[in-house]
Amino acid sequence: MSKKPATVTLTILDKDYTIACQPEEQSALLDTAQQLNAKMRRLHDSGKVTGTDRIAVMAALNLAHELEVDKQRVISVSDPDITRKLISLRHKIENVLENS
Repeated sequence: MSKKPATVTLTILDKDYTIACQPEEQSALLDTAQQLNAKMRRLHDSGKVTGTDRIAVMAALNLAHELEVDKQRVISVSDPDITRKLISLRHKIENVLENS
């Protein structure tokens, strides 16, 4: 049974947003908002991007790109070829240990 959502107030680029979320998700939401605020603050302070809407879009694009790069790393690490090589290596190690 799911718990009743709680409201959390987030401050992003000096503006407050009240969001409903499950109590067990509150910590992750606060961390995410802090990360977004930091990215938006850096863009704002750089002076290269003006306007809150543009800053928000650029921050979202940067975060989405970082997520995609991380996703590709996970995919490449879970590549079936790597898995086969690791299994083969494990068997070789087991054979060496058995024959020692």
